[in-house]
Amino acid sequence: MPTRKEKGMEAPKIDGAARLDDESVNRSVPAGRYFAALRGPELDEVKDTEDILLPKDEKWPFLLRFPIGCFGICLGLSSQAVLWRALSTSPATKFLHVPPFINLGLWLLAVAVLISVSFTYILKCIFYFEAVRREYFHPVRINFFFAPWVVCMFLAIGVPPVVASETLHPAIWCAFMGPYFFLELKIYGQWLSGGKRRLCKVANPSSHLSVVGNFVGAILAAKVGWKEVGKFLWAVGFAHYLVLFVTLYQRLPTSEALPKELHPVYSMFIAAPSAASIAWQAIYGDLDGLSRTCYFIALFLYVSLVVRINFFTGFRFSVAWWSYTFPMTTASVATIKYAEHVPSVLTKGLALSLSFMSSAMVCVLFVSTLLHAFVWHTLFPNDLAIAITKKRLVKEKKPFKKAYDLRRWTKQALTKHNSANKDFDGQNEGD
Repeated sequence: MPTRKEKGMEAPKIDGAARLDDESVNRSVPAGRYFAALRGPELDEVKDTEDILLPKDEKWPFLLRFPIGCFGICLGLSSQAVLWRALSTSPATKFLHVPPFINLGLWLLAVAVLISVSFTYILKCIFYFEAVRREYFHPVRINFFFAPWVVCMFLAIGVPPVVASETLHPAIWCAFMGPYFFLELKIYGQWLSGGKRRLCKVANPSSHLSVVGNFVGAILAAKVGWKEVGKFLWAVGFAHYLVLFVTLYQRLPTSEALPKELHPVYSMFIAAPSAASIAWQAIYGDLDGLSRTCYFIALFLYVSLVVRINFFTGFRFSVAWWSYTFPMTTASVATIKYAEHVPSVLTKGLALSLSFMSSAMVCVLFVSTLLHAFVWHTLFPNDLAIAITKKRLVKEKKPFKKAYDLRRWTKQALTKHNSANKDFDGQNEGD
């Protein structure tokens, strides 16, 4: 039987998707296997001791290299549309005289990118369904399956006034929140019921994506006039956010997914409390004590990350970085809302500073994405994370002799050496 490496040498003769599908035994990869075989904050790098099903030294088809994390680009752009709508309409930033066409341009760009990414990923579902299935079982990437619906809700919230009226039809909320709700029933059930995918096993900062959508959905529910539904979503989201926050903050011994090094993925911590503050204000129409509490939590976490900015250097660019921009944008929108109720030079300056930081980050990532995509052609490398094996392939090694075996072998070797020397000396004397 050919070894797996020999199969890798024959890979140019075999289509990558066919090889992945032929490995029927590897279809249901357990969550713990991803942690054991992969490394990195996004669990996208294969350890040196691991083998994969597809060849590493050959460029895979484009659809096979197109990850679900590309919806992070849509998250960053759609949240920017919400931010610039707030900057152009909020009384706290009226002195800036922000023209509304910026919101319109960002909104149209976000819609175009969402359509392109969605169409491409649908093609991946058609031609490489096994790769999509493996992304679904991936502990980090499963959270990005919530992203398309969060993006749609962001676009509905940040829609320019020239495109739609202030009051939206409830059918829009049902179309976007329905799939999100059914998916979170599946994920939250796994967290609650236990098993290999319980929360303490799979918790990572990207898990906030499965929580923050409840608050975004609550904001949209308040905008369509369903405030009771918004209260329900806010309660569900806040309960699971508390559990997730405590799980990640404690770094339980079983939660090996959380990397020790600091990384932009930690910006996910500020997304949920910021969105919770905005949602509570949208539902009840006032920035009361609970809304301010959520905002202050987000502000403290934001500051605790900014003061460690030197730890954010030295990491390679990837598409997943886009998903870390929308928490910064959400915190900026929450600060604008706070400045409306507490007007002062400090609050307005803080809102302006955070808005500038988030927009600057999006601009830098947008330029970097264009360069990596069209100039350097390195935006989509081989997605090694989806090609891991179900079980680790242990290489055959010679059995290691125990300590007493080594001592016995040494004693025997010395005895033979001494006897050989005596024989040699006896022969010399005889001569």
